[in-house]
Amino acid sequence: MMKQQVPSNKHYRSKLFTVLHLLLILLFTGSAAAADTKPVRLALQWYPQTQFAGYYMAQAKGIYAKHGIDVEILHGDADSDSLERVTSGKAEFGTAFLSSAMESWARGAKLVNVAQIVQRSALMIVARKDSGIKTIKDLDGARIGTWGSQFQLQAQSLFLRENMHVTFVRQSPSFELFMRGGLDATLAMWYNEYHRLLSYGLNPDEMKTFMFSDLNLNQPEDGIYCLQSTLDKSPDTVKAMVQATVEGWEYAFAHPEETVDTLLAIMKEQKVRANRAHQTWMLARMRDIILGDSPHMNTKLSVVDFDSLKIEMMRASVIMVNIPYDDFYKELNQ
Repeated sequence: MMKQQVPSNKHYRSKLFTVLHLLLILLFTGSAAAADTKPVRLALQWYPQTQFAGYYMAQAKGIYAKHGIDVEILHGDADSDSLERVTSGKAEFGTAFLSSAMESWARGAKLVNVAQIVQRSALMIVARKDSGIKTIKDLDGARIGTWGSQFQLQAQSLFLRENMHVTFVRQSPSFELFMRGGLDATLAMWYNEYHRLLSYGLNPDEMKTFMFSDLNLNQPEDGIYCLQSTLDKSPDTVKAMVQATVEGWEYAFAHPEETVDTLLAIMKEQKVRANRAHQTWMLARMRDIILGDSPHMNTKLSVVDFDSLKIEMMRASVIMVNIPYDDFYKELNQ
């Protein structure tokens, strides 16, 4: 019977030294990598959901870190104002509808658009056909469900242009007031609330819908904004935010199931009600309004859409100053 050879203490010490050496290297490398990433805060204008999948996936998959930024995502809600968080210094970046940013700029906020992520408006007005509403003019005097004031600017421009008077009523996410007939119509996003109404049992042929994009009020929606001073002081950080976010959206669209799983986990953690079917629908619709027929994202703010919306908002006296495109939008030449 052969005697088993026992390793010497010297062998153990050598192996232990090697392990400790590797641990020190990893610790140093990790600390150096963390030191190389710049912390920034990103304020979203609504609750976590796949409307913002690109940002969450860029964070979850380490894409922001790869570009040298450590992004803290500040979740939104019905009462928070993402742009106010930026102008007050609570966040370096914020997402917002173009109309909201233009209204803030007109009031003196030194904001700049550095990436227009959503190029098409998904906002719509929904009425039940049995209400007798067939045209926009039939909404004169109507009670219309809506969310916070920052989401009403586009609708205000429409009704002022048409010389109509409506009453905006704050609605709950359940749409109970609309479903019970307490509202004549409701604002809805194609990728969100419209699908929710379908899930409540309303068929498309039971609803009369008006898309703002068909009413000469196409509003590019979610864009990335920061202060002009942030862009002046840290142009590389701003470029990194935009580039990494684009990669985050590309990853989200290429991995829809993983993306929905990730967002459902975040929503559960934040105690936001969600279901897989609705979030899957939303992600697919976000792809439609971000990419359209193009295989690649375009983050440039269209001067045509900008001027068209500006004219309508000025005509309706929602904004009182002529905003120069070149002062508002900053192309980063990525």
